[in-house]
Amino acid sequence: MMETKTHSLCQPPAKAAAPVKATEQLGLPAETLTEGAALKALAAISQAQRLRVFRALVQAGQAGLTPSVLAVMLQVSASSLSFHLKELLHANMATVEQQGRSLIYRADFSRMTALLAFLTENCCAADPSGASCC
Repeated sequence: MMETKTHSLCQPPAKAAAPVKATEQLGLPAETLTEGAALKALAAISQAQRLRVFRALVQAGQAGLTPSVLAVMLQVSASSLSFHLKELLHANMATVEQQGRSLIYRADFSRMTALLAFLTENCCAADPSGASCC
């Protein structure tokens, strides 16, 4: 019989007076999202091509990617990519930095972590058994 593992974000907090936020469990700085900010972030990644762009930026890590590399990777036109990057920037899910003549886009990892923390903040809190449900 295989043992299943659950992700650390989904573990119920230890018996404590106050719930432990996911960012605290991971030792990350806590950025708290409002419901409106969470909705804006989710809306930004709710379109298929934009989600692919965001995932490519996540995979690239802190090195980031230029629009030309992204366009080739994702086989998308420059104008379409520009629109999707603008939407990710507007939702604070990505950042852009000018390096010489190039623009480098990166996923905003603190915002991504805050979104995950918002979504899982009270994970399994209503389960009286305390069993992990995530």
